[in-house]
Amino acid sequence: MIKQNTLARYLEPLLRGDRRSCRAVVEETLQSGIPANSVYIHLVWPVMVEIEKLLREDRITPVQEHLATRVNRTIVDQLQNKLPRRPGKSKKVVVCCAPDELQELGAQMLTDLFESDGWDVRFLGGGLTNDDILAFINEYGPSILLIHGTSPRQAPDVRRLIDTIKSVNAWPDMRIMVSGGLFNRAEGLWQEMEADLYAADPLEAMQVASGDAPITHGEQRTINRRKKRLQATRQTLPAPV
Repeated sequence: MIKQNTLARYLEPLLRGDRRSCRAVVEETLQSGIPANSVYIHLVWPVMVEIEKLLREDRITPVQEHLATRVNRTIVDQLQNKLPRRPGKSKKVVVCCAPDELQELGAQMLTDLFESDGWDVRFLGGGLTNDDILAFINEYGPSILLIHGTSPRQAPDVRRLIDTIKSVNAWPDMRIMVSGGLFNRAEGLWQEMEADLYAADPLEAMQVASGDAPITHGEQRTINRRKKRLQATRQTLPAPV
């Protein structure tokens, strides 16, 4: 298990953009016998969440956040080939972000871990329209569409995508999973958006996705539920690390 002081030793040079020191911490962790997927889940992911929290609280500058995110992305790119390869599950997942999502790192990590777990994965990232996403899932036929979002301002775009998919009803067997800080900080938001599944972190995402849980359709929306959802998107509670 990764020790708490390892997280601190990784975060400090990360905020300076010191790639060499960050690589040294990761290599030391790997050499201690901790596998690459655990480094993803228990080191890089929680530090990424902490960086998002520090930026929201104005405790670091946007420059520090950009430096840290880009170093983290480099580390993840290097670790990807070290991930274990489990037998194929014959199941497909498409991972995308909200259209204006600038930080695709969380979604990229989810993509890598699902692929490691034997899923057939396609990573769309952000910047695509709802029509683009609908056309792709119609062609690809995934079991799960995983939408990753980090910022409250992305909530309307994610809601519109889910609403469109539900209204078209062309993929009744496809489940919609949501993940990321947008949903972690607003309890019940995923249900308000009528997603089928929610995961707070990558480990939970893979467990939930593999559970074949039945689709639970959201309740009929009301004015009060809509007000509650809007209030939830404005919450600024710190994300867990």
